[in-house]
Amino acid sequence: MRANSIIMIMLAGIFGVLAVVLANMWLSNQRNQMALASEKPETTIVVAAEPLKFGDQISADKLRQIPWPAGAIPQGAFKTAQELVSKEGARQALQAIGVNEPILASKITGPGQRATLSAVLADGMKAVSIRVNDVLGVAGFVFPGDRVDILLTRTVRSAEGGDQSFVDVLLQSIKVLAVDQVADESTESPTVVKAVTLEVSTKDAQKLTLAAGAGQLSLALRQVAANQGENTARITLSDLTGETPETVAARQAAQDADRQRNDQQFDGLLKAVEKVDSRLDELSKAKQAPPPAAPQTQEVVKEVVRYLQPEPPSHATVGVFRGVERVTYDVPRVN
Repeated sequence: MRANSIIMIMLAGIFGVLAVVLANMWLSNQRNQMALASEKPETTIVVAAEPLKFGDQISADKLRQIPWPAGAIPQGAFKTAQELVSKEGARQALQAIGVNEPILASKITGPGQRATLSAVLADGMKAVSIRVNDVLGVAGFVFPGDRVDILLTRTVRSAEGGDQSFVDVLLQSIKVLAVDQVADESTESPTVVKAVTLEVSTKDAQKLTLAAGAGQLSLALRQVAANQGENTARITLSDLTGETPETVAARQAAQDADRQRNDQQFDGLLKAVEKVDSRLDELSKAKQAPPPAAPQTQEVVKEVVRYLQPEPPSHATVGVFRGVERVTYDVPRVN
């Protein structure tokens, strides 16, 4: 047997023994922790006995108490149902709560309070609504609790005198509080809405209010876990077609020339119409003028011309050739 094989067998045996020792140590540690946990005192907390949604009233029949380690009670939890259901007034759920989920003070209203958006807002945040449609609202697939980006599309007049359209990302990772008048985050069916209410800071609320009149606002739905912002850039028409600024400027200049030529033609047509209107006014004034005086009649003398037939002559001249000599005779004319 080779020396290398012997060495490999010895190493394998050493590692095998080491693995067994480590496994026994880990199991012993787990048994000790379980023993310590069983020795810790237990208490109870209140959990939901059935699913609760936004606005549901918290009553004793919807709650139950379960054992819970005393050292691991969540912040804002209630130990007994009597603490939660008080005589001061009923409480309502501010968000969806599943079965056996602990009832926390941050998820419900105070005694006698209603479940409103003002109770859901975080400290220093404001609720602002914007108008959307089936396209701008992501076809109704935006629900309360989702996060969206706000896009602003507008057209402005450039320094060269042409119109330029572009899209900016106005706000990122904005929480949706409600769609129309629905603030229940457990809503699952898509619905085309007309308005979306967003949770924003005071400055962002000012931006949204100003942008609503400056252009068109649209929503872009973000991934649930994507809460961080990203670097964005303005998108113009040249980015869509790959045109250079020189090409865009040349096309814009041609459009301006066509527009100027059309304006000149329109001005010429307008002047022609004004001339026709002035001529019609002159004609209408001429019709209203008094008729001119009738001319004086003059006597017309008619001249009658008679044609007389002249009388035939009483004699006629007859010429006779004798050889080369012509001889004439004057003879009387017989009627």
